[in-house]
Amino acid sequence: MSAESTSMLAERTDELLNRGRNQGFISTDDVADLLQEGELSATEVEEFYATLEEEAISVVEGETASTEAATVVPPGAAGAAQEIPQTPTMQIAHAVATGDSIRMYLAEIGRVKLLTHADEIRLAKGIARGCKRSKDRLVEANLRLVVSIAKKYRNRGVSFLDLIQEGNLGLIRAAEKFDHTKGYKFSTYATWWIRQAITRAIADKGRTIRIPVHMVEKV
Repeated sequence: MSAESTSMLAERTDELLNRGRNQGFISTDDVADLLQEGELSATEVEEFYATLEEEAISVVEGETASTEAATVVPPGAAGAAQEIPQTPTMQIAHAVATGDSIRMYLAEIGRVKLLTHADEIRLAKGIARGCKRSKDRLVEANLRLVVSIAKKYRNRGVSFLDLIQEGNLGLIRAAEKFDHTKGYKFSTYATWWIRQAITRAIADKGRTIRIPVHMVEKV
């Protein structure tokens, strides 16, 4: 990334944070747009989220940061009711959720070969052509990322296995929406979708009384 692009990205990030400070929240689309505008590393994405948490800036479902906080949408249900296909990835995750050992699951996903950036581009092109196998491969190669992120959300009212399940749904959404022409790594883009799915799950399932997703990190 050029120095000019880096400067523009920093300005865009500061602008979004300032808006969040003034309103108390920003929207999911605002964050997604920011991720698409710049080649952020996974570490930079984590730092951005850490800043949001430190300053009590919530992330709400919606198109703009000026919209009212929306009703919680169940993970994977954005837009019209859409059935999530039962890919081999989801079959593995379902086995985990129905009582199989987490150790076996981790061993299984640990055997999946990691992808190079060139691999990600090739698979993204396949997904754009409607190739189901390409999507499965991209998802399966990033299941370890879901586990890594899910660990940070333990002890919030949702079991670790359920967190992984919901994170996997977010990962699938990321694979479906990933635009390889932007130049950033898939893991950078997927981190947002995984975290959002897990946060929604905590808001939707982890409370006796439903709490809007933008309030979860304030409670």
